[in-house]
Formats: sequence, C-alpha cells, structure tokens
Amino acid sequence: MNKNVFFAVAILFFSIFCVQFHRQAGVYAGQEGLPQTAFEGSVSASLAYNAKGSATTYYVRPDGGTSTQCTGLADAPYPGTGQGQACAWRHPFWALDGGGAWNISGGDTIIVAAGSYRMGFGADNTGWCDERGAFDCHLPPLPSGPDTSNPTRVMGEGWDAECPSPPELWGAERPWQVLNLEGSDHVEIRCLEITDRSGCVDGHSNSQIACQRDEPPYENQADCGIRASESEDVLLKDLNIHGLSSCGIHAWALQDWTVENVRIAGNGWVGWDGDGGGEEEESSNAGDIVFKNVVVEWNGCAESWPGESVNNCWGQTAGGYGDGLGTAATAGDWTFEDCVFRYNTSDGLDLLYHRLGGMIAIRRSRFYSNAGDQAKLNGDATVENSVMASNCGWFEGKSFTWHVDNCRAGGSALAMNLGQGDSVSMVNSTLAGHGDCLMIAECEDSSCDGSESISIHNSIFRGYPEFSDPSDTTCYIWFDQDDFYDLDFDYNVLYNLKMGELAASPNDIEADPLFADDDLDAFDGHLQKGSPGIDSGLPVGSLGGAIPDHDLESTPRPKGSGVDRGAYESAIPIADFTASPLSGAVPLIVSFADASSESPDSWLWNFGDGFSAGSKNPVHIFQQEDKFTVSLAVSNSYGTDIEEKTDFIETSACA
Repeated sequence: MNKNVFFAVAILFFSIFCVQFHRQAGVYAGQEGLPQTAFEGSVSASLAYNAKGSATTYYVRPDGGTSTQCTGLADAPYPGTGQGQACAWRHPFWALDGGGAWNISGGDTIIVAAGSYRMGFGADNTGWCDERGAFDCHLPPLPSGPDTSNPTRVMGEGWDAECPSPPELWGAERPWQVLNLEGSDHVEIRCLEITDRSGCVDGHSNSQIACQRDEPPYENQADCGIRASESEDVLLKDLNIHGLSSCGIHAWALQDWTVENVRIAGNGWVGWDGDGGGEEEESSNAGDIVFKNVVVEWNGCAESWPGESVNNCWGQTAGGYGDGLGTAATAGDWTFEDCVFRYNTSDGLDLLYHRLGGMIAIRRSRFYSNAGDQAKLNGDATVENSVMASNCGWFEGKSFTWHVDNCRAGGSALAMNLGQGDSVSMVNSTLAGHGDCLMIAECEDSSCDGSESISIHNSIFRGYPEFSDPSDTTCYIWFDQDDFYDLDFDYNVLYNLKMGELAASPNDIEADPLFADDDLDAFDGHLQKGSPGIDSGLPVGSLGGAIPDHDLESTPRPKGSGVDRGAYESAIPIADFTASPLSGAVPLIVSFADASSESPDSWLWNFGDGFSAGSKNPVHIFQQEDKFTVSLAVSNSYGTDIEEKTDFIETSACA
C-alpha cells in the first residue's frame, strides 16, 4: 500500500474512534444546538487542510443560527427552519464545541458581519461557563496558522474595503480578555471594535467608579481587549480597542508583530501592558515589533458607556498606572511610524526597559500632553521627523481628572538611557515642554565607558516656564554624568532654555522659532513665515544619509539647500503669476494665471483699477486708459506671500 494512502486511512480511523469516544462520553449533553457531528466537522476540516493545503472560511452574522442550524460556511442568514443549513453562525462562540474548545483549525478564517456581539458569560453557547468563574468565560487561544502564508484570521466584514463598519465585540461579566492569542502564531486580527459596556475601572480609588468583582453578576466589563504571550508572526490591523476596565492589550514574549491602523484608548489602567510578570526576561520580546499609524490615548482614564467620554483619570500615586505603552525588560527591534501618543496619565511611550538588545526607531510621530515623560527610550535609538511636546501638566484642573501626577519623573519630552557603546540620534524633530528638562540622558548601568554617543541635528527646542515652578524655565538637557557622552549637536534652534554647562554649537540659532501657535496647550510645531528654522538646516542626505527627504506630514524636503529645521517642512507659498495680453486698447480683456509654488489654497488679486478677484485664474476687463500695478496674495495653512508687478498692464485709447 502507498504510504500516503496508509497514513490517510490511519488518520481517518483514528478520527472516527475519537468521534465515537466523545459521543459515548456525552460531551455535547445539554448544549443547545451542538450536534454530534460538530467534532466530525473539526476533524474533516483539519484533514482537508493537511491533505490539500487548503483552509476553511466561516461566517458569523447576527441573523445566523446555531452550529446545529447552520454550517457557518455561507454568508447567509438562517432561513428559519432546518438543521445543517448553508448559513452563517450568529455568534463567534458557535465556533466552539460543547466544552469551549475551537471547532475550527489553524489556517481557517472567521469573518464577522457588522453588529454587536456579547463576549462572555451569558452570550450564545456559554453553557460550559460557570457564573462565579465568569472571568474564564472567553474564547480560547486562537489556533496557530500553519505558516506565515497561511495565518488563522478573525476579521470583520469590510476588512478588505477600509473597514467602514467594524463589528463590535464587547466583553461582559469580567472575562480576562475578549480575544486570546496566548501561544498563537501566524495570526491576523482585523477590522474589529473591541470594548465593553461598562464605565468602571478595576480597583479604582474612587469607589463610585471601581468595578464590582466580588459577587456575580459582574457588570458588562472585561479586563483587557487582547491578551497574548509566546506569540509569533501576528498582524493587528484596523482595530479600535477602547474602554476596557484594565488594559487595551496585555502582550509579552512576542516575536515579529505588526500593529497597523489601531487605536488603543480610554482603558482604565494602561493602553499596552508588556509586563507578563515572573522573572525579568520572561516578558522579553524579539524580532521586529512594528507600529504603524497607531493612536494611543486617554489610558489611565475611565470611559463612559454609551457616551464614550473620559472621566476619573488617575495616576500612580492614586493607585493607578497610566502608561500609553510600557514593557518589562525586553529586546527586539521596535519601530513606530506615523503614531500618536497623547493624553495618557503617565508616560506616553515607555521603553525604558528596552535593555536586552535591539533598536528603537521613531519616525513621523507625535507625543504630547502625557502626564509623565512623552517618550522613554533605552539602547540604540533613532528619532526623525517627530514632535514631542511635554505639556505634562495638561490634566491639572480638568473636569475629568481624579488624581494625576503632573510632570511625573520630571515630565521630559525625551528620556534616553544608554548602555555601553549605545548611540542615540535625532534629526529634524521638534521638542517643547514645561517639565524640568526637555531631554535627560542617563547611563543604564555601570558598564558605560564613555563610548556612548548622542547626535542631534536640524531640530528645534523650545522651553517654557516650568509647570512645578513657573519662576524657573525648563532646561535643554540633563546628563547624569557631565563630560561623559560623545555629543554631536549642531544646526538646531534653541529658545527660552536653561543651557547649563552645554553651550550652543557653532551653527545653532538661539532665537524664537516662530511656531504657528506658540501656546503649549495647543502646540503646533509648524513654522511661520520668517522663522529662523526655515531654509537653514543641513541638506537632505547629509550626516551619512540621516537627514530625511520628507517631513512629518510626508511633505518633500528640497534637494540641496533650503531644508527647514524641525519636524515640519514649511510650505509657505511663493506668489507669482502671468497674464495675456499685457497691453492693448480698451476695453482690454486680460486672462491671469496663477504661477505660484508650494500649493496655495486661496488667492486674492488686486488689478490696480479698484477691482479685485478671489479665483485662481481670473479674467478681468480693463476699461480705462492707463498703466496698472497688479498684485497677487496667495495663502495656505503655512502662511501668505504677495507678489506685486508695477505697471504690469498698459492700456491705450480705442483705435
């Protein structure tokens, strides 16, 4: 007998034996809609994948049926009668068997239709749950996909069309999490809203907002949105994870994760908790940990339901936490591109414990109004095209503040820890703040030997009166060891800063950078016309290629000279225009054409004869015999420029 046929037959007989065993054991007794063929379906799907390299797609929609009524293999409603119909399941829990285990296989896909789905005790098919132990009533860890090319996927409908109406998975009766990826490899989670329907926060010091956790029922709450550990090759995309009683994501011991177009907001303790407990290195991550277009905000605050307004924001001295993202000791190459960290009640991004190897790269990202440090980095790191505005006292006096530690740990815009031989570089970034110092640099441990380096170019630093002592001013940078680090600071703009023992470099400019809005509460790092930062920076590609060819908003920077300092390349329009004809007898009809550069979005023409126009390319009739000076004012969000041409149009009398 061919050995492949032999193994297939052996597996089939083993599967039949297992089905018969489970039938005899009464696995499905008392479970609504769980037929004795449910386990058979799981076996056949697994065999199909192993034999053919294929996978199965299942569908969930609110008008579907139970796993008895529907196969889950068609995106169609339950017709109302019959069993085993080609229709969708009505809840993700119908993908489970009678013991709460998956009836799908690794590499399969579940597509969830728009709608709301209760996730926890009391939902469909939770007869296997215990009311007092409702914290364990949640989906089991998602089965791992076979490989990178064949992930297991849970996705909302529209995942392939920019996710217009993500389905809501809302936790109820305090499950540990809504989705579980502990030990799950090769997984995609896409196009979902993950939340709960309670405004409580676990253990909050305001008893009126603290969750009820002693006796059931436990409210419509869930601890975290996603929990993961020992998990590799995962994509989280197009998710809104908000309003959980403890954390948005609790994930540690990860490898090669990508988080894209995700919002993590209004979670009672922390946005992303990377501490799994245990020994120091047990939580460490590895490989590429990539965040793209991620917003982390309002963590450390309660979120009301259904209004989704924040309240009772609290920090560490009140018993809370409040980091946007924090980890235990970790390694890995961490990348943040086009991200925003704001309004978190402690640090925005806390990678202070990134001490076990790897790199940190921050590009085109914004950090502001977090109550602690805006960003904490450890080890080798690069920062480019980013804004860090440490308005660390922002929560003071706000109606939604319970107790927040304003400017915790000094409230710096950027905190850097360096180990032996580590280097940090920053280019074309903008830092401002009213904490103790804009930057701090410390040696990670006693291994530092002076080989550590910090390089900062083409950046802008703006100090304000200190929040804790308005009679004082924030400092430029504080070092734990004077004259220790190899420093290369130049081509920066410095304003209103305590310089300490660090003098300005030869090409630094000590002047007001002229921000578009200089109020730290509404900080805007764009530059006004006339700013000393405009056109005065190092050119693109210099510093060994470090100066980027675009800015925070992906606006191209000019080649050669003319690069701005700071995170934004000012695109103040340059006015210019043409006209035809330039002379002739009255009445002279002249067509004007805007020839301005840098993308103006408004125009104001003055034709010199008492008339004006606001269109881009107007036509004007000159009725008088004379010479006319014409001007054009063009504007955009960066500023206004005016071009005036004297005696530009000349008219003569009628022939």
